[in-house]
Amino acid sequence: MEPLAARIRPQKLDDVVGQEHLVGPGKPLRVAVEKKHRFSFVLWGAPGTGKTTIARIYARALDAELFELSAVSAGKEDIRNIIKKDSKGKDKVLFLDEIHRFNKSQQDFLLPYVESGELTLIGATTENPSFEIIAPLLSRCRVFVLEPLSEEALRQIVDRAYKQLNPTKIKAKSAGRSPVAKAGGPSGTGIGKEAFDWLLGYANGDARKALGMMEGAQTLYGEVTAEALNKALESPHLRYDKKGEEHYDTISAFIKSMRASQPDAALYYLARMVEAGEDPLFIARRMVVFASEDIGLAQPTALVVANAVFRACETIGYPECAINLAHGVAYLAGAKKDRSSYNALRAAQADVHEHGNLAVPKKIRNPVTKLMKDLDYGKGYEKYDEGSYLPDKLSKKKYLK
Repeated sequence: MEPLAARIRPQKLDDVVGQEHLVGPGKPLRVAVEKKHRFSFVLWGAPGTGKTTIARIYARALDAELFELSAVSAGKEDIRNIIKKDSKGKDKVLFLDEIHRFNKSQQDFLLPYVESGELTLIGATTENPSFEIIAPLLSRCRVFVLEPLSEEALRQIVDRAYKQLNPTKIKAKSAGRSPVAKAGGPSGTGIGKEAFDWLLGYANGDARKALGMMEGAQTLYGEVTAEALNKALESPHLRYDKKGEEHYDTISAFIKSMRASQPDAALYYLARMVEAGEDPLFIARRMVVFASEDIGLAQPTALVVANAVFRACETIGYPECAINLAHGVAYLAGAKKDRSSYNALRAAQADVHEHGNLAVPKKIRNPVTKLMKDLDYGKGYEKYDEGSYLPDKLSKKKYLK
C-alpha cells in the first residue's frame, strides 16, 4: 500500500493546502496552470511543503509527459534517456528533486535542453538556488519560494488524513455527535487536541512528517493519540526513509553534534545512519562541507581528513567504511571551530547580490594592451600595497573577521 502522504496527495490546485501566495486566485502558479503556460521553474522550500504535488499538478495541466528524477541518484545518462524517449508529440516535463545535488557538469549538460525547450524543468530544492544552481540555468527558470505550512493548513491536512485512516469511525461519529465534540480535537480532525498539538510541534511546518507519524501510530497502536504518537516516535519498527523526515532530522542532529564538539552524540547519530543503510558518500560529503564551514581556519587539516574519509568511502564501501566515518567524525567533533571564512564568503556574496559587478579598481586590472595602459590599467600597483583592492563602494568592508 502507498504511504498515507501519497494516498491523500492533492490531484488539483483547489485541493492544495497552503502556499496561497503561489496557487491562490490570480497567483502565478494558478495562472500558469489555468492558461497552460509552459515554462521552467524552481520550487524552493522546506521538506513537506508541497513541491512534488505542485509539480505533478502543473504537468497534468499541460497534458505533458512527466519524468521524475532525484538528483541524488540520477545522472547525465538519465537525461539522455528522457530526451531519446518518444513522447508521441507530448511536451516533456522533468521534475528534478533535490536539484542542488546535481554538480556543475550535470547542470551544464541539462542547460541546452532547457534552453531549447526540449525539456521543461521543474527543480525542487531545500537549499538557496542562488548558491546551488549555476547562473545560466537559474536565469532560464523562475524561482518560487514555498513557505512552511501554517497551523491552520496543517489542521486541514490532518483532518483529511484522519478521515483516510479512520473512515468507519468518522462515518459512525457523523451519524451522532460531531467528532470534535466527542474527541475534543481541533475543528474537524477527530483526534484529541493533545495529539494535534503534538503533531504541530513535531512537524514544524512539514506535512509529510505529520502524516508519517500519524500513519505510524495508527499502524502500530490502532489510534492517533499523543501517547500513541510518542510510542511510534520511539519505535524501531518505523522505517528510516532516506528521502523523508528521519533522514533530515538525523543528519541535522549529526552535524549539530559535531558543531557542539560532542563526539559521543555525533557517533550515535552516525551509527543510526549506518545501521539504516544511509549512503556513506552522503555522510562523508557533509563532513567535507563541515570541515570548511565550521572548522575552517582553526584547524585546516580537518579538510584533509574529511576528504580522506570521503575517498575511503568511495574505494572501500560498507561495512568497513563505517570505521573510516567514525574516525573522521571523532576528529572533526574534537577539532577547534572557526566559521570566519564561511561567514566572510556569505557576506561577500550578499554584497555581490546587492551591488552586482562593481568596477574593479584600475590599479589591479591587467594592462594587456596599449589602450589599457593608456587608460591607466595597472597604474600605481604595488605587490604589497596596503590599500584596499576592493571596489571603491566597498573599500572599507572587512569580510574576514
